[in-house]
Amino acid sequence: MTPLRLLADIGGTNIRLAWQDQPDGPLHDTRVLPCAQFPTVDAALAAYLAEVNIATPREAAFGIANPVTGDAIRMTNHSWSFSQRAVREAFGFERLVVINDFTALALALPLLTPEQLRPVGGGVAVPGAAIALLGPGTGLGVSGLVFPPGSSLGVPLSGEGGHVTLAAQTQREFDVLGILQERYGHVSAERAVCGAGLVDLYHALRRLAQRGGKEVSSAAQVTELALQANDPLALEALELFCGFLGSVAGNLALTLGARGGVYLGGGMVPRLGTWFDQSPFRARLESKGRFQSYLATIPCWVIDPSATPALFGASRALDIAGSDA
Repeated sequence: MTPLRLLADIGGTNIRLAWQDQPDGPLHDTRVLPCAQFPTVDAALAAYLAEVNIATPREAAFGIANPVTGDAIRMTNHSWSFSQRAVREAFGFERLVVINDFTALALALPLLTPEQLRPVGGGVAVPGAAIALLGPGTGLGVSGLVFPPGSSLGVPLSGEGGHVTLAAQTQREFDVLGILQERYGHVSAERAVCGAGLVDLYHALRRLAQRGGKEVSSAAQVTELALQANDPLALEALELFCGFLGSVAGNLALTLGARGGVYLGGGMVPRLGTWFDQSPFRARLESKGRFQSYLATIPCWVIDPSATPALFGASRALDIAGSDA
């Protein structure tokens, strides 16, 4: 098979790569590589091409955890920075499309099958209504999909909704956010609802308790303490995390009128398994006063990350770019 497209989903921790021999074709040689192992994105791409032993594809599309506002890319949650033009020229790509990673994931939403989705409450999606998308990982990705008349696959939204200001709903949350504000100044949703955010929530609770808990440095450690060791501070941190995520999801659903559903991407929520279903997430998504009943009807799904849907979304971005040419 002759490689046509190189596809990449570039997060703050890992880069996922695959290639296609034709548009809408299956993904071949999917790999997940730690970003920290490579000094540049060029080095990661070259290592992948060498590992799977293919010629450089003619086209490439990257979804990246970063705003894409011009040729220069400088990642928010990683050290990589690059020029799109320079990457295209270095590898000889005939076409290169770079978009936000959650914009790529939004493009893939209509392609997801029921087996790739786990429902978390709500009613039935309204056909043609807007869809909300968000998900915590190294950062907090936010996007959506809207359906103009005649559009079946939708138009994705490109934004940085993970950096909206986070609001407290309880005194406990107010106290925790006060500690985060001391450290960061502006407390965005991403400051609490991401991997590093979960660690910060746990340490803030330790400080408020003035005793107990353990030193942790990763979200996985907090999750293990909570779900395996039943550590009370870790459990509270995880409940705060899910509550904040629910608040942000409800805000996004109201903003977009997302009666087509709320989708949760990213790597963190799937790792919580069914515990997430009884977390504060769903109640907080709906807890919007007079619009509680409006939000209660909106379905929510957790996306199975093993399907690497953002790679298919990146491929769709090439199709869209080609149709606009």
